[in-house]
Amino acid sequence: MSTDTGTDETFTYVLVGSGMTADGAARGIREIDPEGSILILGADADRPYTRPALTKKLWTDPDFTVDDNWMNTADDTGAILRPGTVADRIDPGARTVVAGGRRISYEKLLLATGGTPHRLDLPRTDRVLHFRTLADYRRLRELADRDLRVAVIGGSFIGTELAAALVQHDTRVTLIYPDQVLQSTPFPPGLARRFEQTYAEQGVTLRPESTVASGREIDGGRIELTLEGGSTIDVDAVVVGIGIAPLTSLAEDAGLDVDDGIVVDEQLRTSAEGVWAAGDVASYPDARLGRRRVEHVDHATTMGETVGRIMAGAEETYTHTPLFYSDVFEFSYEAVGEVDTSLEVIEDWIEPNARGVVFYLRDGRVRGVLLWGVQDKADDARGILAEEGPHTAADLRGRLTAD
Repeated sequence: MSTDTGTDETFTYVLVGSGMTADGAARGIREIDPEGSILILGADADRPYTRPALTKKLWTDPDFTVDDNWMNTADDTGAILRPGTVADRIDPGARTVVAGGRRISYEKLLLATGGTPHRLDLPRTDRVLHFRTLADYRRLRELADRDLRVAVIGGSFIGTELAAALVQHDTRVTLIYPDQVLQSTPFPPGLARRFEQTYAEQGVTLRPESTVASGREIDGGRIELTLEGGSTIDVDAVVVGIGIAPLTSLAEDAGLDVDDGIVVDEQLRTSAEGVWAAGDVASYPDARLGRRRVEHVDHATTMGETVGRIMAGAEETYTHTPLFYSDVFEFSYEAVGEVDTSLEVIEDWIEPNARGVVFYLRDGRVRGVLLWGVQDKADDARGILAEEGPHTAADLRGRLTAD
C-alpha cells in the first residue's frame, strides 16, 4: 500500500491522467484485484468528471448540476487521487514516475493522458477559451445568459454542440467553420443542409468557408477576429473547438513507440514492459477497422475498464468498436466507425433527413454507420461492420430501419 507522506512511494498501479479512462481503469482493476493500491495523477485541477456533459447535459437539463457530474472514483475504488499534479517523466526500466516533486514506484503503469486542444494565435485572456475542461465550462457559463456576442470557432462536434448550447442561453452566437455547408464531412448533402438550416433558424449567425487568421483584444476586453480574406468580427468572447492533439510527450521521452498516439497492441500494452496506454491518447488495432485513434466517451470508458482488468491479470483483448453521439436542438444521433462522405454513401431514410440510417462503404464493405434518430441499433451496426461484405444498397436498406 502507499505511504502518502514521503517523497518516495510505491503503488501497485499508477494511472497518469484523471479523466474518464482513468476512472474506468480503476473500476476495471477492482473487478479483478480488490486490494492493490491505485494512484491517479491528473493534470486537471478537478477530480474525475464526465466530459460529455460539459457541452450537453449541463446546458440542457436544469436539474443536472456540476455536483451531479462527479464520477466518485476515489469513494468507489479506493484510489488515491492527486488532481493538479503533472507527471514530469517516467522511467519504464526502473518502473518509476516523477510527479509533484515525488519519485513514485509502480508495478504497473497506465498512460491515459488524453489530449490538449489545438490552439489558435489569439489573445491570452479569460475571454478566449480553447474548450476542454470543467474549468472552461465554468468560465463559459459565466459568460452565458448575458446577451453577449460570442464567436464559436469550429464546425465539428464540439463546436456545433457549444454553439447550440450558447444560443439557447441568451447568447448571440457566430459560428465560424471552413466547410461550405456545416458538417458536410460526416453528413450527406441533404442532411448537412437541414442541419445547417436549423442553426440559422435558431438564431446562430453562420460564417461558412471561413477560418480565423488572427485576433486582438480591443476596448472593454472585447475580441476582434480577423478572418482569412480580411473581414473582421467584433465579439465579447471566443470559444475554440477544433479538436485535440494527443499528449504523447511522456511516452516519447521514455522511448515508447508513438505514431499519432501511443502505439498499443490488442491488449493495450505499449512497447515498454509494464506500461499500458488507453483512451484518447492510444493508437490501437480496432478489431473491425484496423489501427486508429478515437476521441469519444464510449471508447474512453470501455477501453479504460478493459485495460484495468488486463493490468490486474485478466486474459482479454480490446475488441470493442466505440460509438459516438450528439444531441443538439431536436437532433439526436449515434454513429460507429468511419463517418465520412468521401466514402461511398448509402442512405436509408424512414423520414427524409429526419429519421434513418446512413452507411459509409469502402471497396464494397461497410466502414461506418450513422444512426439518425434511430435508437438501440448500435450493436446491430457493429455487427454489419464486422461482416466481410460485399455490401450493396439492396441488402443494406431496411436492415436497421425495419420495425
